Amino acid sequence: MALFRVFLAIASLLGGLGVAAGAFASHALRDQLTERMLAVFETGVRYQMYHALALGGVALLLARAELGAGWLTAAGWAFVAGVAIFSGSLYGLSLSGVKWLGAITPLGGVALIAGWGCLAIAALVGK
Repeated sequence: MALFRVFLAIASLLGGLGVAAGAFASHALRDQLTERMLAVFETGVRYQMYHALALGGVALLLARAELGAGWLTAAGWAFVAGVAIFSGSLYGLSLSGVKWLGAITPLGGVALIAGWGCLAIAALVGK
């Protein structure tokens, strides 16, 4: 399967799950979590949605790019890893209260920033 299709499928899943997570937070978690932990969960949802859209954009660019568009591919995988680590750790922290999960959140943030950097490089060098 072409990589752009894989990224588009992952982006679609992340977007749909982001909507579901946002609704879950709004309805089921509002009375279960402290205001602070609800905000932490919602931050995870927000970043997941931003990067689902970004990954969808990368997929569309890859569909038009030459085979082996390295920087676009790197951007896409960095976004996938970043969402998993950043948003995943925030979901885990808010739902479980396990504090050490907050310590790995910045690693996900670094992956998201790296994804944007790879996307910028792809724009500048064309691959």
